[in-house]
Amino acid sequence: MLACAHVPVGFEDVYRPRNPEENPLYGIVAGNLESFLAQQREHDRNVPQFVEREFRAFLNCGVLGRGLVRVHCDACGLDRVVPYSCKKRGFCNSCCGRRMADTAAHLVDRVFPRVPVRQWVLSFPHDLRYRLAYDASLVTDVLGIFTSTIFSSLIQRAREFGAERKAQTGAVSFVQRFDSALRLNLHIHSIVPMSSAT
Repeated sequence: MLACAHVPVGFEDVYRPRNPEENPLYGIVAGNLESFLAQQREHDRNVPQFVEREFRAFLNCGVLGRGLVRVHCDACGLDRVVPYSCKKRGFCNSCCGRRMADTAAHLVDRVFPRVPVRQWVLSFPHDLRYRLAYDASLVTDVLGIFTSTIFSSLIQRAREFGAERKAQTGAVSFVQRFDSALRLNLHIHSIVPMSSAT
């Protein structure tokens, strides 16, 4: 049971549960996953377990028949049936979109000062992408080198612009593992606050 003070005007008209089965990506994965996995096994190129788990969780995400919760408000009598989400970080467009919006709001409201920010992107040659995809400690080392290089450059530029004390900066970085075509493409996005001098 969920008790709420009131239901926003027009809530009944605003909320529309999504239908994942109508998503083209869902159709492609649902129609081809088993044959793809079997084909990979035949060629001794087994798909990693974490990848298979992402695919299977994606096929359950938002599907009422795969699990749901009933939400009821005692105050207004409103009932809702809400399907479970997969909450995965791979390529579920619904969960990733929600996480992206929540993270952006958190960064703007609670993390970054009210200054401009700049995004820095680090991409890698194809051969190195595969090595990084399976070596988390190497990704950590590369990220450390990347951010320290950016910080050194910004601090040097602040000095050149006449900063009277040593500048300090910080960054929020995101490691992404896929490109827009769902190909393995590990790359790093770093968001760095900028001052007027940099």
